[in-house]
Amino acid sequence: MAVPAAAVAAAAALASPMTLEPTVLRRPAPPRLHSCSLLHRNANPSYLASTTVSGPRDNRQPIRRGRTLSSEAILAVQALKRSRRDDMAVDRVVSTSVARLIKADLLAALGELLRQNQWRLALKVFDAARREEWYRNDCGLYADMVSALARSGIDSEIAPLMAELMKELEKIGGIVEGDLRGPARLVKALLAAGKGEAVKDVYMMMKRGSCQPNEFLFKFIIKGLRGLGKEDMASEVEKDFELWVHGSFGMEPLPF
Repeated sequence: MAVPAAAVAAAAALASPMTLEPTVLRRPAPPRLHSCSLLHRNANPSYLASTTVSGPRDNRQPIRRGRTLSSEAILAVQALKRSRRDDMAVDRVVSTSVARLIKADLLAALGELLRQNQWRLALKVFDAARREEWYRNDCGLYADMVSALARSGIDSEIAPLMAELMKELEKIGGIVEGDLRGPARLVKALLAAGKGEAVKDVYMMMKRGSCQPNEFLFKFIIKGLRGLGKEDMASEVEKDFELWVHGSFGMEPLPF
């Protein structure tokens, strides 16, 4: 039986590649990542970081905590600052919280108060330190106190402070021979504060205790005294320097 030509043409058209429906290619779906895996890949992403902003409180400087300031010292400093407007309250804190501190913590608390220019509180703590059994005369501590007072513009407190130092040095026969860093720091602080008479007193105590200045300290004292207009004092120290250069420097106090 013959197949009609129209049927043959229709079958050929259906089999033609031009009439085939094109295949749609799809990209494979990306693997779904759990939120935990994202956090694992970036343990501290910037978009998850939070910033804590505190409102202004006052002009107090933050307390530095580290190797030199223990928790006990921090609590003592905070207690002193909270009660700084009441002298009786300050005395109670000094006799309790400050008095219980060990030497290192007490000195660290004193240094923190000086750093924050809390000179009134620092004087209280310094007096407490001087009453401790472990206390030994330290010109470096006095240098820190003088610098803090001068920085705060409290020149009137420097003279009484130096008078206390002179009493201490009188008891031990002057500044004994040894490390010059403490006396040098004290001389530098006094010259910066414009206290030429106090520099003279320190120099006399150095001579009395057989603590010889080195060349640098000699020249520093001479230049500093002349800068303050103390020409007579500078000339006397210069005479001692000349004797020191020739190896015949006497240690008797000069007649200033």
